[in-house]
Amino acid sequence: MSFPTFMSKSARQAFFARSLLIGTTCLLFPSATMRLDAQESTQVAPSNKLDAVVGNAPDEPRATPVTRNAMKQYIEDLKQRKPRISLPTLSDDETKKALEDPRSFGYEARLRNLFLKEVPSGSYSGFFGSARNAPPNPNRVNMPVDPAMTLDYAFKVRMFWLAARGNNCQYCLGHQESKLLAAGMSEDEIAALDSDWSGFPANEQAAFALAQRLTTEPHLLSESDIDAVKKHYTELQVLEMIGSIAGNNAINRWKEGTGSPQSTNGGNFGPATSSSSAIPPHDDSHSYLTPTSPTFAKAVSKVTKLDRKTASFVEGVTQIAPTRCVRPELETGEALRAALSAVSKRTPRLPLADEVVTKDVLGDLYSRKLATAQWMRLMANFPVAGKRMVVGLIASQDADQLSPKLQAEINWVVARQDRAWYAAAIAKDELAKQGVSSAGLTALDGDLSVDGENPLLSKEDRALLTVAKNLAASPIVLTDRQVERAVELVGARAVVQTISYTVYRAAFNRITEAAGLSYIPLE
Repeated sequence: MSFPTFMSKSARQAFFARSLLIGTTCLLFPSATMRLDAQESTQVAPSNKLDAVVGNAPDEPRATPVTRNAMKQYIEDLKQRKPRISLPTLSDDETKKALEDPRSFGYEARLRNLFLKEVPSGSYSGFFGSARNAPPNPNRVNMPVDPAMTLDYAFKVRMFWLAARGNNCQYCLGHQESKLLAAGMSEDEIAALDSDWSGFPANEQAAFALAQRLTTEPHLLSESDIDAVKKHYTELQVLEMIGSIAGNNAINRWKEGTGSPQSTNGGNFGPATSSSSAIPPHDDSHSYLTPTSPTFAKAVSKVTKLDRKTASFVEGVTQIAPTRCVRPELETGEALRAALSAVSKRTPRLPLADEVVTKDVLGDLYSRKLATAQWMRLMANFPVAGKRMVVGLIASQDADQLSPKLQAEINWVVARQDRAWYAAAIAKDELAKQGVSSAGLTALDGDLSVDGENPLLSKEDRALLTVAKNLAASPIVLTDRQVERAVELVGARAVVQTISYTVYRAAFNRITEAAGLSYIPLE
């Protein structure tokens, strides 16, 4: 991302100086460490800009805001974000329509209309969409409610907030802040989500822990994580929250991958209750810089992944930290073969609908992808939200710029980042059908950078696989420059389709691995 227009020359120079000291990186090795920049800070009035909040260079991610004040400033600043994908200039009439109805004519809608006509919008959001007890708001487009969903709306928004915080997705954080305020939560209650869960009931704390693990550490997910929430919720409720968290992670990656600017009006999620109190699409009076109470002004986030062992907090509190994403080194040889083989011996942790119900819910969709029968039977427990997810996943595969071979390669690369073994086992079979050898698999696990050495993969494919890999690992570590290079090499259409496709794979990985699905290749 280019520096925001509001950033002064002196602020840019200060940023570069600070960058030399702290760096911002994605660490893919467990032994890597970092040092947070420690600087004295006091509570900042909502109208003032934090000195610690600065822009980022095109080849590095945004830093992670450590405190609530810094987080709010990042959310507010994102209103000035330059989108990553350049679009044709709007006509005067289109500009007027975009101002009046950004949902239909804004940046993201235009991306979909130009590049993703076959992929329905928000198919991954059915599990966290409108609920029976959501605050009424005529400014929003409400999705159908799944009759099998029973979890509370505000509870699922709290989990969405946690996913967005863990992923450093300031766009989604802004919307969840607005939703939670509209649902009746106080400023301090929202702040406690980041630093102190003790005031929430035990069942929600267990769900919060699952949301955090499934978001930032999917490679560490175990049966004990699922058992912990089963103590408080039914199996279908556990599946509903997994579907919700997976969808949250998907939308985080769509917003960050495409570089969507922040909503100027809270995303139409304010507490409007009638058409006469509709929130304008562009409301200059709206601000995310709400006051922070002294109780939480200096509280350090416990949701983001900060290296506290090497952090240095002196006389105040660190406002920002390098963004980090920790993944262990990829398994090789016998360890990899054993992990893939174990998938066929697993017993699903969550219930599967029988084939009669599945065929009734999904119709012809079920017969198209028999190899993923357990995945579809899992989703068929929810006739509305589950079917929406399946429809979106299949539609994303119809991308005209992504060949079946490239899709299988993306599946493998993304599944390996998440240690999603069900998805990886399927991807391995798909790659074999595309003629990819064991050497080809090894190449996919190697250096995917555009300027690296990987003779088995074209520079163009490496550019798209880099987008998919970094977006999968943690959406914020995908840099503006990586997207820019991919657009230069293959065009915007292929890049947007890769982002959309990866978004669905991120959801697929989290749902199937949390459910512990078993995969036995069909002959």
